[in-house]
Amino acid sequence: MTRTSSLRLMLGASAAAILAGGSATAAEFEWKFNNGYAETRNEARYLEEYAADILERSEGRLDITVYHGGSLGLRDADVLRWLPAGAVEMGFIWPNFLGRDAPALNAIYIQGSVGSLEEHLAALPVIEEIYLEAFDMPGIQPVGYMGLSMFQASIFCSDTEVDTLDELREVKLRVWSADQVATFERLGVAAQIVPQNDMYVALQTGVVDCALYPARLAHTVSLQEVTDTAAYLYPIAGMPYVIAVNEDAWNSLPEDLQQVVIDATEAMYARTQDFSGDEAEEVAARDRLAGDGVTWLGDFPEADRLSFLSAAAETWSELATEAGDPAPAYRSRVLEAIGRPD
Repeated sequence: MTRTSSLRLMLGASAAAILAGGSATAAEFEWKFNNGYAETRNEARYLEEYAADILERSEGRLDITVYHGGSLGLRDADVLRWLPAGAVEMGFIWPNFLGRDAPALNAIYIQGSVGSLEEHLAALPVIEEIYLEAFDMPGIQPVGYMGLSMFQASIFCSDTEVDTLDELREVKLRVWSADQVATFERLGVAAQIVPQNDMYVALQTGVVDCALYPARLAHTVSLQEVTDTAAYLYPIAGMPYVIAVNEDAWNSLPEDLQQVVIDATEAMYARTQDFSGDEAEEVAARDRLAGDGVTWLGDFPEADRLSFLSAAAETWSELATEAGDPAPAYRSRVLEAIGRPD
């Protein structure tokens, strides 16, 4: 659990000094923000900067504490339950985690929906439009988005080398969403969902042999300590996170503070939607992993990567059909945006 980052401390002190002739004053509103990701992830840094920005913009009136790594015991997959119930005032919603409670949202854009950054950039404006329509839920007030880079998903393995689908069919694979389980099952791969915070131990104890994860984030969860090899498989469809507020908490804010939250969220989204450094960061991450003893096997064969994308397309169509209206229409709009026939 982290109370503040160094940036937040600096901005918080500045905001407090504005109040009451420079004396420290308790915030008018004190909120909790649940972040299920580890403190070392980029998302944690973005959220700490976001909380600091709100503190400064509100002149110390709205103070948000970000709790990282599941420290509050609130699971990302349950966000549509604990956020309306008021367990915390704020959290983020990532539709890829919502296969159980909101299948139509989960089917907007699944892992493997796109095969390039160009397709992803074409899809994003439509996804934002769909979000505005879809997040009309009791007890939840969406206030904007946090971006997610276009990561590259790789297969990290312990005590084995896997860089083909044939080899992947011989091991137990960790994934993070139900659509990934379905896609890998289509390819004959035994995949199971293991939450990020349990992944290290699952690899260490042999619950799984391999894990699907981006190389650029591998060090944030110490994958280099429990895996020996890695190989790239597909580009991750980086859907933006929806920043959401408990509706009662939102309604309790004066209009000027509501605007502060909206403005700070828009600023964060702009900061987190820069993809220009992604490729260089991927290369640097692979080099760092190699320096820590992870053998980089290269890419899965092109035919295997295309097989994954083809299987993902079938999963996407199936999930949208099973979810029912309006999921098929959401999918069709995204496909149209990226110039791919339905």
